[in-house]
Amino acid sequence: MKILVAVKRVVDHNVRIRVRPDGSGVETAGVRMSMNPFCKHAVEAAVQLAEKVADSEIVVVSIGPKPATDVILTALAMGAHRGVLIQTDAELETLAIAKLLAKVVAEEQPDLVLLGKQAVDDDSNHVGQMLAALLDWPQATFASAINPTGDGLEVTREVDWGRETVALPLPAVVTADLRLNTPRNAALPMVMKARSKPLAVRPVEDFGVDVTPRLRVDSVSPPPDRAAGKTVGNVADLARLIADDVADLEAL
Repeated sequence: MKILVAVKRVVDHNVRIRVRPDGSGVETAGVRMSMNPFCKHAVEAAVQLAEKVADSEIVVVSIGPKPATDVILTALAMGAHRGVLIQTDAELETLAIAKLLAKVVAEEQPDLVLLGKQAVDDDSNHVGQMLAALLDWPQATFASAINPTGDGLEVTREVDWGRETVALPLPAVVTADLRLNTPRNAALPMVMKARSKPLAVRPVEDFGVDVTPRLRVDSVSPPPDRAAGKTVGNVADLARLIADDVADLEAL
């Protein structure tokens, strides 16, 4: 099985997000960056599938500036076989990213594409669905379990009423949820070995995709400070407090 995993470099989830003074976006200069947590679950899922299916290959692709090679190296240390960086300093919109990934899929011809269900920086939750539509492939989003079935996959996903399990023929697109697995921490020998694995860096122009922005961001501002919480002594006090708040809302 050939598996393509798309990973994104984002502000580390342990870092407090700050907006640039001019309101043009989130501050990334001098900020610790790392692989988007959902993407890390996708990489782990690919490695576990490769451990179950003989002769599997995992190709990791990321789109971004040259430093994004660090998240590819992280994936290679976890067990991926080779990486591709589509290099660009521009901030791309999700449709452009999906179109670039579709080009990579056309070149690599994978059996499965794995992605995180969303990125923690923009929470868009678009790329997997857009990619599946562009490829006209079956898709399963928010996967919490993936099991190979010979000629396809069984994917369990969380829905509003609980969980559902769907059968997918291959090739397919699957997006990973946090409950899918526990990503491994690569040991130092694997980190060192990752640096010798193939990693191709290609300019975005190689792929012939129009990445011109279609949206304009006027300004970005931090959310208002959270109001202080209230402590109540018992359930009756809590119920009374909620009833008062509801009454206030109804009076508006």
